[in-house]
Amino acid sequence: MTFSDEFELLVRARYPIIYIPTREEERVEGAIGQSAKSLGNRPVYIWDFVDGYSGNPNDAGFGRRNPLSALEFVEKLPASAPAVFILRDFHRFLEDVAVSRKLRNLNRTLKSQPKNIVIVSPELVIPQDLSEVVTVLDFALPTKEEITVEVERLLAATAKQIDSQIKDEIVRCCQGLSLERIRRVLAKAIASGGNLESADVELILEEKRTIVRQTQILEFYPAKEQISDIGGLDNLKEWLSRRGGSFSDRARQYGIPHPRGLLLVGIQGTGKSLTAKAIAHHWHLPLLRLDVGRLFGGLVGESESRTRQMIQLAEALAPCVLWIDEIDKAFSGFDGKGDAGTSSRVFGTFITWLAEKTTPVFVVATANNIQSLPPEMLRKGRFDEIFFVGLPAQEERRAIFEVHLSRLRPHNQKNYDVERLAYELPDFSGAEIEQAIIEAMHIGFSQNRDFTTEDILEAASQIIPLARTAAEQIQQLQNWAASGKARSASKQSGFTNRIAQNRTQQEPL
Repeated sequence: MTFSDEFELLVRARYPIIYIPTREEERVEGAIGQSAKSLGNRPVYIWDFVDGYSGNPNDAGFGRRNPLSALEFVEKLPASAPAVFILRDFHRFLEDVAVSRKLRNLNRTLKSQPKNIVIVSPELVIPQDLSEVVTVLDFALPTKEEITVEVERLLAATAKQIDSQIKDEIVRCCQGLSLERIRRVLAKAIASGGNLESADVELILEEKRTIVRQTQILEFYPAKEQISDIGGLDNLKEWLSRRGGSFSDRARQYGIPHPRGLLLVGIQGTGKSLTAKAIAHHWHLPLLRLDVGRLFGGLVGESESRTRQMIQLAEALAPCVLWIDEIDKAFSGFDGKGDAGTSSRVFGTFITWLAEKTTPVFVVATANNIQSLPPEMLRKGRFDEIFFVGLPAQEERRAIFEVHLSRLRPHNQKNYDVERLAYELPDFSGAEIEQAIIEAMHIGFSQNRDFTTEDILEAASQIIPLARTAAEQIQQLQNWAASGKARSASKQSGFTNRIAQNRTQQEPL
């Protein structure tokens, strides 16, 4: 159902007070005006704090700088006269006792009258005493079809012609921007180059980065890492390679649904975050990073509003990868008692979206402590698969050494005995291996020579790996994965093998 369909339905059903949270004031007012015409040419009255009511010469300026008078104007019109009253930025006055009481009185009165109050605001802020009388209606960002119409209108106005493939690429890149921003960035592209070209895609992407930064919720993360930068994790790599084309139209025609996402659970420093970045680069999709802590605000309703804004923006930028790092720390052990249930509502909105989303937003969540995650998060349907990322086996450690040394010493990589290094460091994670190499570089640099295999081993001897300091927690995590609750990201788990070896050695002959 489109916005116009939903709005017209609410108007016909005589919903007295409708709240539309959107930053596209001009566009939503245009949509309301079109719906008002479809509903028998209903008059539309628009009020703002500075100019009062506008549009009707007889009432121009009424209610200027007086939000209570703006509401009293609704009663001024005959009870049988249909009308739509748009109140701009009215959320700023909802905490006022007189305004709140007047709205609740009007809610009773307007149920029997063909009048509707529409609050248009850039953010959703509803006081507790008005939560039962206000109906929230979302106004989505421009669809692909709307953007196409706007691009064609702009090209017609400038008498320019572009290739259909370039136009489709520009339209796809514009998804996630408001109509006003689309007009500005396209006008900027035409003013700088005289026409729209494939190179203008980067200009549009920069505009996207700007708006994502302004939300202060999502971060437009540059993904430069490649799948080849990941040592080991062969099962996970195979799974990802099979789904590389799942976002294409060909996959839709085949009947394959959009991939939902992955939950990567495992030990710290084993490459979970690196994998999230590599997925976006490998699939040529934008990478959005969500800090769940930024969803929570201090005002009533602000957290829920930010959650909806995050979902709306991620879906508008689709297809994309949404990376949620250490999700276990964000949603661990909450009961909602200390914050009036805000945490529970945010979590409920988030996991419901995970299960029901139809847009191509591929969610990659990472977690170190699976025990602290709510059971609802692990239910089938939230993610396509849950992978366990354990400590690397010997062959994987060798691959990790090769990845780092090929990047740091591409010309003399053969001088390093990677087989020996992989064998000598059985408890090391990928992050600990990288740190050992960095420390070895410091050793060699301080002695005015290149670092060697012996330097890496010496540096490693000074590092106490997590496998020893947190052996009990890691074993619990391994036991959880071995119980069949997650797939192994590797073909062989180094830590599991060592546990088996230890048990074998302890058993009597």
